[in-house]
Amino acid sequence: MGFKAFQFCDEISESIKAQGFVKPTPIQEKAIPIVMKGRDVVGLAQTGTGKTAAFVLPILERLNQGQRGKVRALIIAPTRELAGQINDVVVSLGKSIGIKSMTIFGGVNINPQMKNLRSGVDVVVACPGRLLDHMNQKTIVLSHLEVLVLDEADQMFDMGFLPDIRKILKQVPKKRQTLLFSATMPKEIQFLAQECLTNPETIETAKNAAAVTVTHALFPVSQHLKTELLLQIMYKIGTGSVLVFTRTKHRAKRLAETLVSADFRAASLQGNLSQAKREKALAGFRDGTFQVLVATDIAARGIDVSQISHVINYDIPDTTDAYIHRIGRTGRAARTGDAYTFVTAEDSGAVRAIERVLKASIERRTVEGFDYKAAESKKNEFARPSRPGQSSNRKPSGAGSTRDGRSFSAGGFRRKKS
Repeated sequence: MGFKAFQFCDEISESIKAQGFVKPTPIQEKAIPIVMKGRDVVGLAQTGTGKTAAFVLPILERLNQGQRGKVRALIIAPTRELAGQINDVVVSLGKSIGIKSMTIFGGVNINPQMKNLRSGVDVVVACPGRLLDHMNQKTIVLSHLEVLVLDEADQMFDMGFLPDIRKILKQVPKKRQTLLFSATMPKEIQFLAQECLTNPETIETAKNAAAVTVTHALFPVSQHLKTELLLQIMYKIGTGSVLVFTRTKHRAKRLAETLVSADFRAASLQGNLSQAKREKALAGFRDGTFQVLVATDIAARGIDVSQISHVINYDIPDTTDAYIHRIGRTGRAARTGDAYTFVTAEDSGAVRAIERVLKASIERRTVEGFDYKAAESKKNEFARPSRPGQSSNRKPSGAGSTRDGRSFSAGGFRRKKS
């Protein structure tokens, strides 16, 4: 089916066409008709499934009728990056009908936000903490609210936002349409859904499923050799955008610095950065200024870059859900991608859990020529390695190509039997 089947107004239909949308994704196909009927919805979908448009398009169709300049739709997201990306979708799809929207999040001056709210907006995309600040200062009026969206609800729970969400729910009109979207449904989110939704329709796409366009590989390595191994793999990757995940903010920062010292175009995305630096890192990763972005799970929430070629788990994620979230950022938009995970002897339990979710054994690989028996030296964990002799931004001599044209050095990777 095409988007014409939803019978959006002419202006929104033209915006859909202008954005290059041709065929609805599964979550859009299932959710849009139900949301347009005014029903409450619980949507279960992974990152990169098109769920933002699944709720934005019906909201815009609804807001096209009725008064303007009042906050009639409120979308709550866990991070500033995700809030900004949702607002971008609202702006791009809603400009043809004159919808005004804005973001509300912390880390920036609150006064311009107050000014925008006073001037009148139709849609607010907000993070919970700063939204509560506005509500407490009575600088936002929600008495006209018709639609409330809780996006990435499981991540809001992980980040400790559920108490804030419950405070917000107490202050918004009880008569409203509520849409809750989440990749997973831990019991806390099930309880929240029972509290704030009325007779909801549950819509689910592939649960805990990894994209079929992603190739998975494990790289067994000692903890003290992870940084050296990452650098050697980066030399072999050559080109492509690489997203590296670490467990801590400090490690993300140090690892990015090490990559820069090895002549890679890298930046970190972690909680200690100012909003301006976070935006600069994300923008640089999107436009290719940075080839590598090193991030923590929480900081990476909201990253939506379709051309990521590799996701590398420098530290294995704590849960299988986190693994699916991470690797869901490659192999998108009909492209192929690779998910590499560094594993130590202590990670065997986590590996088994991931393989159960994937319903397959993950291929073990080694890097040819890498010294896996190097002695431990903490002071050298983030030291610059010996360079293979070619620029990281040029295709090495004697290089081959992957299935999608990305270059690898002639040494390549050696596969191990599982």
